[in-house]
Amino acid sequence: MAARTSPTERQKRLGIELRKMRTSAGVSAEFAAGLLGVDRAKISNIESGTRPISPDRLRTLACNCDCTDERYVNALAEMAQPAKRGWWERYRGTLPQGLLDIAELEAHAARMRAAYSVHIPGLLQTPDHALAVFRVVIPQLPEHEIAVRLAHRVERRQILTGHRPVPFTGIVHEAALRMQFGGRSVALAQLEHLLEMSTRDNVTLLVLPFEAGAFPGAGQTVLYAEGPVPQLDTVQIDNSHGPDFLHSEAQLAKYRAHLDWMEKIALSPEDSRRFIRIIAQQL
Repeated sequence: MAARTSPTERQKRLGIELRKMRTSAGVSAEFAAGLLGVDRAKISNIESGTRPISPDRLRTLACNCDCTDERYVNALAEMAQPAKRGWWERYRGTLPQGLLDIAELEAHAARMRAAYSVHIPGLLQTPDHALAVFRVVIPQLPEHEIAVRLAHRVERRQILTGHRPVPFTGIVHEAALRMQFGGRSVALAQLEHLLEMSTRDNVTLLVLPFEAGAFPGAGQTVLYAEGPVPQLDTVQIDNSHGPDFLHSEAQLAKYRAHLDWMEKIALSPEDSRRFIRIIAQQL
């Protein structure tokens, strides 16, 4: 199998998990290389995500690392399958890798939970709202770049509305609901879209009102994507420099606790809808 020059986040994650499996078992890279019939450098490349590994070789490695978690090994073997070309691949070469990685993460998620303090969740944004957000990026984006990002954002929404809608829980702070990105008419249409999306069976929308008080975290955007097994969960955080992807056991536990706390103090889905309607009437 040919080496990759720019592995995706999913490919890098597979390599990280294989290295974790090997080192936890006390298996050396030299032993793994001999077991798989490759040189030492290729083991390093596999674990960095720059070289693929076949599902059969992965299972051989797992067996010799005494990994008996069958569901975990099966999930890793699925990740090692030759990737089908996802819709986001059409944007390769025109959008930053991180944006493609977000779409791929969402496409493979079993369930998603997210918390937003100032922005509306990207998957629930109207095109006009997203357009207003893209136009305040620093440095300013040219119009053709904005158009490509908008098209990508709109296609991402199919994960909630397509043939395999993923369960999604979005916690949105009152501050985000009152932000008038794009002006009053755009903000009103955005609130109406939230109300419409919140009626879908796979979407749970929870509002965190000002009066709920303090909550943990730095107020950043947090997406928690559940994998096929808990060990493969991923946290994605938005930053001005692009998305960060976290998956250590401690980080996953921390952000699960954050989201649990915020869900506990948020309004119920019914009360959240009523709250959104009140804000819309005040616009």
